[in-house]
Amino acid sequence: MLIQLYKNAYSGLSRDSWYLCLVMLINRSGTMVIPFMTIYCTQQLHFTITQAGSIAGLFGVGAVVGAFIGGKITDRWGFYDLQIFALLSGGLFFILLGYQTTFINLAVGTFVLSMCNESFRPANSTAIAHYSNEENKTRSYSLNRLAVNLGWAFGGAIGGFLAGINFHLLFWVDGCTNIVAAVMLLILIPRIKATHKTKSVSDVDKAGRGTSAYRDKLYLLFVVLTALFGTCFFQVFTMQPVFYRTQWHFTEQFIGGLMALNGCLIAFTEMVLIHNLEGRRHAMQYIPIGVLMVGTGFMLLNILPTSMFSALFVVMFITYGEIMAMPFMNSFWIVRTTAHNRGEYAALYTIAWSVAQSLGPYLGSHIIGWYGYQVFWWGLGGACAVVSLGFFSIYKFNYASVSNTKVAVTSV
Repeated sequence: MLIQLYKNAYSGLSRDSWYLCLVMLINRSGTMVIPFMTIYCTQQLHFTITQAGSIAGLFGVGAVVGAFIGGKITDRWGFYDLQIFALLSGGLFFILLGYQTTFINLAVGTFVLSMCNESFRPANSTAIAHYSNEENKTRSYSLNRLAVNLGWAFGGAIGGFLAGINFHLLFWVDGCTNIVAAVMLLILIPRIKATHKTKSVSDVDKAGRGTSAYRDKLYLLFVVLTALFGTCFFQVFTMQPVFYRTQWHFTEQFIGGLMALNGCLIAFTEMVLIHNLEGRRHAMQYIPIGVLMVGTGFMLLNILPTSMFSALFVVMFITYGEIMAMPFMNSFWIVRTTAHNRGEYAALYTIAWSVAQSLGPYLGSHIIGWYGYQVFWWGLGGACAVVSLGFFSIYKFNYASVSNTKVAVTSV
């Protein structure tokens, strides 16, 4: 029975979708610098918590610029060459970043690295859609998330041990895996000749698909709510590790293990859960539940006693909130696109997370500096509750009247 569940969840995906998954797995297996950046800045370079938050925030600013440029390039010239450039340049800049020790140099290097590295995301999102069909687009994106999180689990676990030996190893491993991923993409998937896309009247349907992402008002509201949620969610990887290290006094190795647990839970359970949930309810009914779960997980840090078991429970609770929300967020924007504007929609979605990646550590570090961790965790819980209500409002006022839930956003 269990084997059949996994077989059903993974069947029907194209060979190139699996190749993209492998490339992403290699790339994300080296994800070590960003999760440990705040610890590196405070413990190794002796920056203040505010300076560390600013460095992490600059990564988000660079990601916004990179995502915008990446979306434009993708729609105009295609996704293949941009993915190669982003992986190669990101790899080189990760290695160079490890040799920057002053605040200014690290700040500039982080921005440039992020701008190049994160231009990959709109191109990759468009590639996933290209190599999938209408029946399995949601699962193709979930497969990509599986690769991201499995790589994250491996990278987080190994990164924790490497950080205990020498922080510079994190930069080298992160950079080299980017370069190896670029080489594997060149080997496994033939280059696709870019063609300039032009919009025809048939590209625009009654649902509004075919219009510019920047004129899709409902989508813009969705993007704002996504950015607000992401601002809260990214505390898992920026301020929460510092909290575990400085307040609960966990080792880097255990913190890396917590990050690995997050990735493992997603990798081994998300595809099956999505396969069984998809189509039963509208996507916008699942998203508010997931957002509320994440907020509750943050508040538990103020309620549960200081212990490893408490940290493990919080990670599990937040992770399953993430699983309930993020795959269906992908479903929402994918179904609103056509071939000619998918880069725009992917760029805006990426920008939402990039803005969150910028605001999250910046605001988080300042709030912690002003009011302390306890107020911070309560505030995150309250913010997630408001965002959850916003997502539910999108459903209530736009989709609740749909009688046939199989024609919902999740059916792509």
